[in-house]
Amino acid sequence: MKFKRLISCGLIGVMALSLLAGCGGSDEAGATTTEDGKIQIEYWYSGGKTAVNVLGEMIEEFNASQDEYEIVGTTQADYTETYEKLQAGIAGDNAPDVALIDVDKARNLSDKNLIADINPYVEEDEDFDREDYMEVFYDQGIDEDGKLFAFPAYGTTQVLYYNIKAFEDAGIDPASIKTWQDLEAAAQKIYDTTGGSMVGWEPMWGYKNLVDAVFSNGGTLLNEDGTEVMINSQEWVEVWESFRKWIHDDQIMKIHSGGQGWEYWYNTIDDVLQDKAGGYTGSSGDQADLDFSIVAALEQPGWGENPSYPTAEVLQNVMLEGSTDEEKQGVYEFMKFMTTPENQAKWSMETGYVAVRLSTQDVEEFKAYTEENPQALVPFNQSTHGSILPEDPTGGKIYDALAIACDQVEIENVPAQEALDEAQATAQAALDEVNGN
Repeated sequence: MKFKRLISCGLIGVMALSLLAGCGGSDEAGATTTEDGKIQIEYWYSGGKTAVNVLGEMIEEFNASQDEYEIVGTTQADYTETYEKLQAGIAGDNAPDVALIDVDKARNLSDKNLIADINPYVEEDEDFDREDYMEVFYDQGIDEDGKLFAFPAYGTTQVLYYNIKAFEDAGIDPASIKTWQDLEAAAQKIYDTTGGSMVGWEPMWGYKNLVDAVFSNGGTLLNEDGTEVMINSQEWVEVWESFRKWIHDDQIMKIHSGGQGWEYWYNTIDDVLQDKAGGYTGSSGDQADLDFSIVAALEQPGWGENPSYPTAEVLQNVMLEGSTDEEKQGVYEFMKFMTTPENQAKWSMETGYVAVRLSTQDVEEFKAYTEENPQALVPFNQSTHGSILPEDPTGGKIYDALAIACDQVEIENVPAQEALDEAQATAQAALDEVNGN
């Protein structure tokens, strides 16, 4: 899923931690070591069940690849839980050495000086190839002072998955979908062709899907100097009102919302796989769960005459400041290992998530795989021209306001102008408070 929940497979790691006293040990100032003298690195992570299995294999492979470090992995329920436990662990002097989290949480930890700057390790590494890391993913780990507070692990971006038969039956050429207006026409044709028994399209519930379209319409979150929220501008209202109209007035699109956990997500996917919808907008990580004899993938389109500019998000590994120098070096070596072109190829092929290294395309196994499975390259190619979801300087209040407005538009059929005006007022007040106005 978008960032799917993990099924825990870290029990062995937990047991290992509980047995440290009998497996080597550490003094107060030194690194924890295993019985055979390896420096032990504790790693907390989360994700979908497929992703956790692949990551578990990478941990085993790293441990077998060298004699200096041993990664002990412990899975968490999701990224929120990882972050919450990190905070508690830091406060209780019981934090791991490295953790996998998303950008906003990594930035929050960095702002509190709780995670280390990775720049010194990169600068001392003669083999490090900065130019091979996809800019949209790498740069999300750099703050305004140049601190590399997080290292990219893998990327994700939302693409278009369409029902092949539905498009064929309606006479739609997938290559013709260049704009959201083209997709509107295709959705209408599918709806009309099936007498309304098949909805034309299902945008995935949530404001990020709408934000992608806004950015492809030239919209921005803030003005250039960061003093004004821009979420009720013409670019925003045009996009959000279009989606309201498609869902409620034309009924050529619909959304699934609510439910337990990822229920809405799976309901959306099921509609497409069960010939109830012409397609949906979903995560690159969905590829591990999809049947590509039924669906295929397209990049998100532009809006009108504007080029496509959807967000490309990244999951990051962070190095905890409280670790010893030896442990931090081990963390860096593991971060690098995860992002070798070969491991990024493995990750992308088995999970559907986006590789962060450009040279992944040159891995022979990956080239053969993408020739047979061209949908695997769609999120990769989209990410090369993707945008970064802007940082919310209010600590999340702007995006919270957008989430409320999204539900008003998508679920309650509130006109976009009204919903976004309300969100604008709330968000601007929060921004003014931060800026001391």
